[in-house]
Formats: sequence, C-alpha cells, structure tokens
Amino acid sequence: MISVVIPVYNRPKLVKRAIESVLDQSLAANEIIVVDDGSSDDTPLVLESFNDKIKIITQKNSGVSSARNSGIKYAKNRWIALLDSDDIWHEQKLQIQLLFHEENPHILFSHTGEAWIRDGKSIKQKKQHQKPSGFCFEENLNFCKIAPSTAMIDRSLFDEIGYFDENLEVCEDYDLWLRILKSYEVGLIEDALTTKFAGHEQLSFKYHSMDRYRIQSLLKHRSLPIVKQEIEKKLEILLKGAMKHRNEALISFCKEILKNSL
Repeated sequence: MISVVIPVYNRPKLVKRAIESVLDQSLAANEIIVVDDGSSDDTPLVLESFNDKIKIITQKNSGVSSARNSGIKYAKNRWIALLDSDDIWHEQKLQIQLLFHEENPHILFSHTGEAWIRDGKSIKQKKQHQKPSGFCFEENLNFCKIAPSTAMIDRSLFDEIGYFDENLEVCEDYDLWLRILKSYEVGLIEDALTTKFAGHEQLSFKYHSMDRYRIQSLLKHRSLPIVKQEIEKKLEILLKGAMKHRNEALISFCKEILKNSL
C-alpha cells in the first residue's frame, strides 16, 4: 500500500536516523526507496548497511526534485509517503495517515502536523504557519505551508498533475502543491507526526530571495486574477530589495517578467 521515498545527498548520519524512523513505524511500509543523489561521502556505506531493508537508487547529482521523481517513478504502491533525509517520523505516522485516507477515500493528498527542532531546542510555530486543509489553493499562494516529510500522495496525482519541477532549485514543493491544490483538496491530520530539524546545512539556507522561485511557480497559474495579484506583490518587494542591493541579475529577472509575463 505504501512506498516511502527518501532523497539524500551527503548526509550519512541524518539519513540513518530518518531510515530508522521508518523502520520503527507501527505500520510497516511496503517498500523504502532511498535515492542517493550522487553522494561523495560515507552515505553509500550507510545505505548499504541496511541490507535488504531498503531499496537504493543511485544517480549523478541532479537535485532533490530529480531524486524524489526517480523514487516516485520506481515505487510500486498506491500511496507515496515522502521523507527528507534530515527529518524523522513519529512511530504511528504511517498508521494514522493511512487510516485517515481509508476513512476519507475521496481525499488523495494529505499532510500532518510537525514539531520543529533547531539546534536541539523546540521552536514554537507562528500563527502564519498554521497547516491548511480542504480546498486551499489561495491560502498557499504566499509561501509553502505543507512540508514534504508530512505528505502522503496517491500516485494517480503524479500521473495527472506531473512530478516535481526539476528546473526549480528550491520551492519545488510549493510548486507541486499549488498544481495539486488547484484541483484537489488536501487532508490534514493535526497531530505532530513528523519532526523537522534545522540548524544544519539546508537548501533553504543556500538561496536568498526565495520569492524569485515562488514567482516562477506562480507564473504557471497567472491566468487567475488572485495569482496575478500575488505575483505583482512579490515582484514589488523583490525588485525593491534587488535595487537596494544593486543585484543586477535579480533586477533583470523582475523587469523581464513585468514586461513579458503580466
């Protein structure tokens, strides 16, 4: 019933912890697929230590979207549960989430609450991070409120909507969720069934001006007035910051969109 997909790049200790949290589930996954996105450290040795408990896909370094897509396409089961290599699941995560879908067969996409830990300390989540449910496309336009590690998705949605956009270096989850939420509702299990860790190297720390990538996603839906308004709002903020810091590349990006896309 459930295929777990874990992408990893150079995170031997963290991915070990993530895999162990899947193996400790009260409801066992039917398959655990770990996609090694060209690791150059001890990650391959760690993965091999799990023997036949996991399925390993190895590819040249192509980014998290490519790695997730490789795992999803390889998966043999109806339900795809995503887990980032630096996060963990609580023991009953899969059991509770699958039961939710059995009780709500019309819902093909769900996520759960999560706990946040930074440098070993619990982080209180703000009101703006409240998890969405139902038909909530508009509610998710500002920023991504659904964490990949909490998501369970019927594979039929990938066949219909498509996969993670491999042209996006970040905000690839925001992009896919918007494409799904444009037509489908999302279910929410409010319990914190995932722990998200911060304080180590993460993609979101490497990229500034995240709205640049959100705008690229929003352009796919620019025919909708509410989306056009969101793009214009983000462009105004982005352009102001780019001009202040004399970021010519970002200035050019904003002006090109204003000229040709809106």
